[in-house]
Amino acid sequence: MSNQIRASSSLIRRLKQQMSNPAVLIQTRSFTPSEGQRPVIVHKRSLDILHDPWFNKGTAFSMTERDRLDLRGLLPPNVMSTDQQIERFMVDLKRLEVQARDGPTDPNALAKWRILNRLHDRNETMYYKVLIANIEEYAPIVYTPTVGLVCQNYSGLFRRPRGMYFSAEDRGEMKSMVYNWPAEQVDMIVVTDGSRILGLGDLGVQGIGIAVGKLDLYVAAAGINPQRVLPIMIDVGTTNEKLLKDPLYLGLQEHRLDGDEYVSVIDEFMEAIFTRWPNVIVQFEDFQSKWAFKLLQRYRYKYRMFNDDVQGTAGVAVAGLLGAVRAQGRSMIDFPKQKIVVAGAGSAGLGVLNAARKTMARMLGNNESAFDSARSQFWVVDAKGLITEDRENIDPDAKPFARKVNEISRQGLWEGASLVEVVQQVKPDVLLGLSAVGGLFSKEVLEAMRGSTSTRPAIFAMSNPTNNAECTPEEAFSIVGDNIIFASGSPFKDVDLVC
Repeated sequence: MSNQIRASSSLIRRLKQQMSNPAVLIQTRSFTPSEGQRPVIVHKRSLDILHDPWFNKGTAFSMTERDRLDLRGLLPPNVMSTDQQIERFMVDLKRLEVQARDGPTDPNALAKWRILNRLHDRNETMYYKVLIANIEEYAPIVYTPTVGLVCQNYSGLFRRPRGMYFSAEDRGEMKSMVYNWPAEQVDMIVVTDGSRILGLGDLGVQGIGIAVGKLDLYVAAAGINPQRVLPIMIDVGTTNEKLLKDPLYLGLQEHRLDGDEYVSVIDEFMEAIFTRWPNVIVQFEDFQSKWAFKLLQRYRYKYRMFNDDVQGTAGVAVAGLLGAVRAQGRSMIDFPKQKIVVAGAGSAGLGVLNAARKTMARMLGNNESAFDSARSQFWVVDAKGLITEDRENIDPDAKPFARKVNEISRQGLWEGASLVEVVQQVKPDVLLGLSAVGGLFSKEVLEAMRGSTSTRPAIFAMSNPTNNAECTPEEAFSIVGDNIIFASGSPFKDVDLVC
């Protein structure tokens, strides 16, 4: 009895102590370089801290912190430095990753992702330290190309929730839902509706992996505070019949909303997000081209947002195209003279086309005549072939780039001409791939690039993940020649050229 009384008295004293001092400072790492090391106020205790990846330091908690946070006895007694923790983790990672072979190009890619994801679940600070220290090796694991495989299998890989999920079932509730997220301040949101994940099509709610992976790179490579980023999935159903029939699928097993119903969900979501976090940046990621441009135009002047496929890819591609001009030994002002064949007319393709056309037009005087002249430098090929004004039911966003009938007739081309036929007749300076069709730049297409009027033709195989790249660098160099310029949207191994 006396032992019980003493235990009860001890518990009462402990509760009183916690009630009188509910917040404890712990030393943690800031992800903003200018802030350096600083303490953080923590209102949690005991196992709640060890189960919170934002604050958990594992065996790195000092004995003083263990006493103040009621962690004594919940961890092994040896206090380890973060460097020791990372060394121990890396040894275990190298041992475990060889036990599975299921990645697209790296046979251990998905195994590495699983191991890193488990670390992310339990200790976020250590996860980002590992990622930052090994960014070249692990960026392809946390994002493209491995993230495509992750999204395809996400329902089976799901263990702990990360980010937020807004669905068609939440209409009317979103303004209150945003307050369920624990962070008072959010600086960056990446949102997808899962309708066009990489080149893999509609993956529904499983597309959340894209938002998670992209924000991991923002934290590791750009130094954004990981506690102030938020991945979001907007689940409005799916057109993927396999997912609709899969009993293990985690999303709404309903056909995807369309038209005004779809827009009303996105409208409510945007209003809710900016009501709570008026200064946040929202990045739209992997929305099907049908909605990518419409939503961008709908929100770009009202909210702080952008579409990565339309604008982000375009910025990178135009930088690459300008770099190619320099690499060809020409002046930058010669960019408007480049003949560019574009394979792909989705949101990424059209985004690049619009950005490249505007860049050319600015160099030519930025007037109506300049825009028309710039338009004439592009030949756009989609799944139906060369896009011309003869095309029925032409996509309004692609219409400005449709070739005029009298132009193509002089070039020996026609509506629906194949990619190889276009390359043979145009003899382009640049072959730009944004099609999401792996191997589209076949041997015949690459052989046709030998006839390019440029001394150093440029081949951009920008589709990802790696399996969807239009060609590999090895194929391009071996078929077209050693002197080409090659760029890709996914990582490839170096190619050894025989001189």
